[in-house]
Amino acid sequence: MSNPLRIDIVSDVMCPWCIIGYRQLSQALNAAGTDHEIHWHPFELNPNMPPEGQNTREHVAEKYGSTPEQSEQSRQHMKALADDLGFDFEWTKDSRMHNTFNTHQLLHWADMLGRKHDLKMALFTAHFTDQRNLSDNAVLAEVAAEIGLDRDQAAAVLDDQRFANDVRSAEQFWQQQGITGVPAVVFDRKHLVTGAQGVDNYTSILSQLAKMTG
Repeated sequence: MSNPLRIDIVSDVMCPWCIIGYRQLSQALNAAGTDHEIHWHPFELNPNMPPEGQNTREHVAEKYGSTPEQSEQSRQHMKALADDLGFDFEWTKDSRMHNTFNTHQLLHWADMLGRKHDLKMALFTAHFTDQRNLSDNAVLAEVAAEIGLDRDQAAAVLDDQRFANDVRSAEQFWQQQGITGVPAVVFDRKHLVTGAQGVDNYTSILSQLAKMTG
């Protein structure tokens, strides 16, 4: 009996390509019937983002220099990809980007309870589909409660910042591995694949890995 394929994914819940890439990978894994275990790791797209966040369109224009037309075209492209994968992007003119240091601390806590993946998925939905304010610790605790975690414990974790150093250490570790953009997917601790690759490419990667380990 072979061990499950270890898949480490470095990502941020503010990153649309992270949920697209994960959904593509998940589809490929299901189709291939690959026994696997996924480990999520923190990355902050915008570590200097102020607590109040920033309008998404303004942020994209500032960070990437894209015109409103280019941004809209990009959003429509991502929305079409996500629709095919069963995920719903619901951007509006008021959509905001948020600082995610606290979301990563909450995810670290959820990992200790064996619920990191579930919370990660719920946070992607909260941000992209429901347009909830992930800068607000009360909202983060609410999302945790919605998947069955203890709201008061979640609030306490965010309030006292007990996992701040753990998250910083994890972020630094992956930066030291050369990760500068996300999603970054590491298969079997040694094969790094960056960006959302598409279902076909992930399927091909899984096939190659199976031959190497088979």
